[in-house]
Amino acid sequence: MQSASIVLMVRPASFGFNLETAPSNSFQQLMAGHTPAELQARAVAEFDAAVAQLRAHGLRVLVFEDVPTPARPDAVFPNNWLTLHADGRVLLYPMCAPNRRLERRPDLVAVLAQQFAVTEVLDYSAREEQAVFLEGTGSIIFDHEHRVAYAGLSPRTDAALLAEVCAELGYRPVAFRAQDAQGQEIYHTNVLLSIGPGFAVVCLESIRAAAERAAVVASLQETGHEIVDITLAQVARFAGNMLALQPAAGPVLLALSQNAHDALTPAQRHTLSAYATLLPLSIPTIETIGGGSVRCMLAEVFLPERV
Repeated sequence: MQSASIVLMVRPASFGFNLETAPSNSFQQLMAGHTPAELQARAVAEFDAAVAQLRAHGLRVLVFEDVPTPARPDAVFPNNWLTLHADGRVLLYPMCAPNRRLERRPDLVAVLAQQFAVTEVLDYSAREEQAVFLEGTGSIIFDHEHRVAYAGLSPRTDAALLAEVCAELGYRPVAFRAQDAQGQEIYHTNVLLSIGPGFAVVCLESIRAAAERAAVVASLQETGHEIVDITLAQVARFAGNMLALQPAAGPVLLALSQNAHDALTPAQRHTLSAYATLLPLSIPTIETIGGGSVRCMLAEVFLPERV
């Protein structure tokens, strides 16, 4: 199944601007005139509203509480440190920023194992000692149906480890390099590429090498995806950071931020609406300060449930 019906989310306890991630994340911006306490309160309010909307549309949302100390300013983005697979495997990933490594929660995995059939935990976090990083579904966009894994290489996404993980899971890797309008490598693949059932949203102009761009297009077309090509200006508004989800009952949902939704053209929204119901969520504080959007907040749970 390409789209999950259950997602894991982490309510932040110490949300804020992360100085350790800022050098490689050009999407992060400061918000003047707000105290840390005010930013934390705004982030929690946006988080809770997003959870309520997802649940109102039939999705199961497992909410875990962040731990206040030590501070984890990006805990609201759990998709970077774990993935939860349909064969019962849990993968833990090496993170670039030292303070983001604190987000990995063995206790959280243990709680999941009580409800879901976890067969194996594959922990790649030791690669941090060699400065080798691969940040979950920030780095990797999985086409689960066709067993293809797309990744934009960057300081946070290592090609060799990508190949190793794909070999372990039985996926074909498609690696490329992508740059923003200023020529900086885009830090995470999931801001420029999203794959859903029958469609793919991708910023082709960010993939500067013609051969790599052609390889991405060919792979998406061969697997039957209609391509919705977005611009770098739309990427800057997180229009590529969206996630298709499948409630137990009802149509496929496409979760994205209100900012991303408004950045799409009417024609793009019309095309996507043929495949999914668009579900815009308002998270301006989380997007601006955190430099990540709705997809980053959602860790898909494909694990089989215990009987």
